[in-house]
Amino acid sequence: MRKRSIKNTRVNTEVQRELSNILRGGIKDPRVAPWTSVVAAEVAPDLKTCKVYVSVLGDQKAQEDTLAGLESAVGYIRRELARTLNMRNTPEIRFVLDQSIEYGVNMSRKIDEVTKTLKAEGEENA
Repeated sequence: MRKRSIKNTRVNTEVQRELSNILRGGIKDPRVAPWTSVVAAEVAPDLKTCKVYVSVLGDQKAQEDTLAGLESAVGYIRRELARTLNMRNTPEIRFVLDQSIEYGVNMSRKIDEVTKTLKAEGEENA
């Protein structure tokens, strides 16, 4: 099976949607931050493993605590995923922290600083 097949894309989307629902409504662990979102899910073509990218709004400690809470609840999450999805195999889930949103905010902040500096220099020269 090709890695970018339509079936694999549909499975990835459905797993991402169901994991978002499970995280929103089912996790009672206080370590998991309330602003945790599933950015992407990559299920292997053989449906045995799944890499889940999560984004956590908060500082470094909140991100580490959320990952620890999700790792401890992986059995519950996998069971709920098996209950809601009709798949031959329920994949083993591995959570990965996604830094892309934080990186984008940081780059936007730097661009704003540079544009302010350029505007200030332009006003001084005028």
